[in-house]
Amino acid sequence: MKPNKTISIIIPVLNEEGFIGNILDHLTKTGSSRFIQEIICVDGGSHDKTVAVSEAHGAKIVHSEKGRAKQMNLGAQKAQGDILYFLHADTFTPKDFDQKILTAVDQGYDSGCFRMKFDTKNPFLRFFAYMSRINHRLCRGGDQSLFVKKELFQKTKGFNEAYYIYEDTEFITRLYQKATFKILPDAVITSARKYREKGWMKVQFHFGMIHLKNYLGAHPDELYQYYKKHILA
Repeated sequence: MKPNKTISIIIPVLNEEGFIGNILDHLTKTGSSRFIQEIICVDGGSHDKTVAVSEAHGAKIVHSEKGRAKQMNLGAQKAQGDILYFLHADTFTPKDFDQKILTAVDQGYDSGCFRMKFDTKNPFLRFFAYMSRINHRLCRGGDQSLFVKKELFQKTKGFNEAYYIYEDTEFITRLYQKATFKILPDAVITSARKYREKGWMKVQFHFGMIHLKNYLGAHPDELYQYYKKHILA
């Protein structure tokens, strides 16, 4: 018997052949085909085997322009489920994540996320992960994953495609204004690979500066140029 509501999982991908297979396998182990309508990998133009690996692990493929906001909006447009669940390609879901999302929706929550942990014992990053349990928009980010009812996503017009970075936080800020946002008690496990590659203090400092610049009214392109100069370089 089909449940009253189903979930479409949307994963924006770009050159993720090393991660995406493990993520897709993990989703099938921690979720149920009874509740999951589909898993959509929205590819932004990968040059590696991301698309082939994703297809081999049962995901639907949608081809998009590069840019997570554009990719996730297109995935949402193609999705058939009642609830959209946006997940990063290096983030592992907790056991029965789909049932926990559906329970929250049945309780009246139209959007929300899980708490987050990093795959590291670094005390500095563990502190920031601990803050993800606080229900305030300043403690939100895409690494925590995000569920939202499709009708609410459409009503709020989805992700702002002017943002090449920070699109998750900008959208979640609008969700806080439109609905009661739920923090689920279980945690997703996300990769700290960027911190390992670039240095945890450097990355966290510059992410903090991006938050501050956004708060002070910086244009989306200004945020991206800062990110490109200080984190991507």
